[in-house]
Amino acid sequence: MKQSHEDFLRILSDYQGIIHKVNLIYFKTVTDREDNFQEVVYNLWKSFSTLKDKEKIGSWIYAVAINTSITKIRKDCRVVLVESVPETSDADEQDCIEQGIDFQQLLEMLHSLNEIDRSIMLLYMEEYSYNEIAEILGITPTNVGVRINRAKKQLKSSLTGK
Repeated sequence: MKQSHEDFLRILSDYQGIIHKVNLIYFKTVTDREDNFQEVVYNLWKSFSTLKDKEKIGSWIYAVAINTSITKIRKDCRVVLVESVPETSDADEQDCIEQGIDFQQLLEMLHSLNEIDRSIMLLYMEEYSYNEIAEILGITPTNVGVRINRAKKQLKSSLTGK
């Protein structure tokens, strides 16, 4: 038991950035992100003993984090609107600046997508393949492709105002 506890803590330390990314996409307030972080960690711990493929830890964490986030949103049945976008790390902002994208604007546009499309675009931006995204979310690769194309069009029209 002690070894699995230590393994879990090491994995959580190494992969906690995934949980933070998912929370940033789904929740606008720091409080909601912190609450959901704890819920995700709890759900990861509950399902840790069932993790079979140690090669796909990142995918497992994405799946648990996304499903936990969607469940929390649906359970709360509320939308929290805020006037400002949450604080971001310098590294996140630097990546967007290098690509000519305003990070806050990108976050606002991602928040306009539905829950599943947000998940798909997050995984797509993390360079997961259509098959990997489909496996994580439990949908077909074809559906992933269709949703990515629609989300891109929606994001592009938001960006250009057309």
